[in-house]
Amino acid sequence: MLLRSLFLIVLISLLGWLSNASAQIVGPVPSPFESIEQNSVSNMAALGDTLWIGPGLNRSINNSLQWSYPKGAEKIINEEGRVFSLALAPDTIWAGLGYSAQTSNGSVQAGLGFHYSTDGGDNWQYIENPNEAEDDTTFIYGGTTYQKLPVTAQEQSPPFDVAIDGNTVFSANWALGLVRSQDFGQSWQRIILPPQQADSLAPNNEYTFTADGASRYDPRYDQNLLGFSVLIDHQGNVWCGTAGGLNISSNALTAPADSIRWQHIQFDGSNDGLLGNWIITIKQQPSTGDIWMTNWTAGLSSNEQYGIIRTSDGGQSFDRYLINERINDIGFKDGVIWAAGDNGLFMSSDGGANWTKLPRIESPNTFIKESATYYSVASTTDRVWIGTSDGLASTADNGQSWEITRVNFPLSGKNRYQEEAPSVEAYAYPNPFSPRRHELVRIKYEVQEAGNVKIRLFDFGMNLIRELDSGNFSAGTYEAIWNGRDAQGNQVANGTVFYQIDTPGNTIRGKILVID
Repeated sequence: MLLRSLFLIVLISLLGWLSNASAQIVGPVPSPFESIEQNSVSNMAALGDTLWIGPGLNRSINNSLQWSYPKGAEKIINEEGRVFSLALAPDTIWAGLGYSAQTSNGSVQAGLGFHYSTDGGDNWQYIENPNEAEDDTTFIYGGTTYQKLPVTAQEQSPPFDVAIDGNTVFSANWALGLVRSQDFGQSWQRIILPPQQADSLAPNNEYTFTADGASRYDPRYDQNLLGFSVLIDHQGNVWCGTAGGLNISSNALTAPADSIRWQHIQFDGSNDGLLGNWIITIKQQPSTGDIWMTNWTAGLSSNEQYGIIRTSDGGQSFDRYLINERINDIGFKDGVIWAAGDNGLFMSSDGGANWTKLPRIESPNTFIKESATYYSVASTTDRVWIGTSDGLASTADNGQSWEITRVNFPLSGKNRYQEEAPSVEAYAYPNPFSPRRHELVRIKYEVQEAGNVKIRLFDFGMNLIRELDSGNFSAGTYEAIWNGRDAQGNQVANGTVFYQIDTPGNTIRGKILVID
């Protein structure tokens, strides 16, 4: 009986702790006028002490809380353009742009083109997305003329990755495949890749491209023609990842388009080969020169797996890591390898031999929610940056401590993206709030004078649902975190939930619409 009572006491305490873990007050939180555009940071790139992030083309220098606004980048500011890819060189930024196009089959990703700057981001130029004319139905490779399907529409051809070397620019544009410009984007050539069944492409051989019973270069029927990632390594080799494997060329940087040679590597089930045929990201480790890649399954074989791979011999063999983890990006800093994935953030300090999954990222005043997806990694001079679906995190001590950046609209109204926003005493985001989709809702409010703060939640009949953490707080801006559950841990019903925040000398009221 005593043991049963002790068990119940421990269980009740544990349930209370778990309940309160998602019902707490965090802060003070910053509210800069110039912040990032949205909390989902899908891609980024760094050079020296400067970080660029997408989808809003924001920049931070030396960990500044004031993020630059891309003045002059009209396709992002005034149109639907979003950053799909980034490439950097001293004073030079290339941003591949895409958008969501509505078609009869629903929403699809489409290519918009590129914004580029040669003065560190002060001024921007725009280049339209490469495409082909309807009558551009043939190409010559190695002296032989082949038939091809011209890619004339922007749908399904966004620039998923971009790489630059001097005046040469490569872009991986899915249906359009791999394209190259040798005059800084003024003109483009479609670069021919090996057919799926071939392990190489050389100008002295002839090839068969199979498409619906015809011999034609057609990305609808050959997954190795679907470009997704591209890298120019330190030796000038070009690496192109597709949905049909990995392609490596020693002369694609400079050779005429009809003479570029490729080695094509795809999943073959061997223990030192690819894990999967879809190459999402290709990165070179600065300290070793090794090439790292994320592998996703592409449906070409039932035995394909998710994970990351590394080659230190130019693609002759591969080491495999984090098998069955869907990894989105890889980064490096001071000998540590970082991997951002759907299931969390991983790091290895011994060259990949051992990996640690990091616990929930927390800073002194906020945290990244448990259900967040980790999208991107980049390293500046003294920090590692992690882009997630719930904000941007950075660390200067390999994850021992973190800083977290979010949009955080000021209560006083106005930020760079909504200059007409009104002043409010509090607001909740997201609102409407779905506990199933969003995990938690944040209520932002201000304490004008130091003292006791009490936050209570009520249903439509003004019955008390829950009281969030209360206590004495100094003056400043705070966030109350709620997971959509009542004091007993039950999910509240759909409908309006009212909140009341009692602070010294002021009572603030608002509402949250809870939906399934």
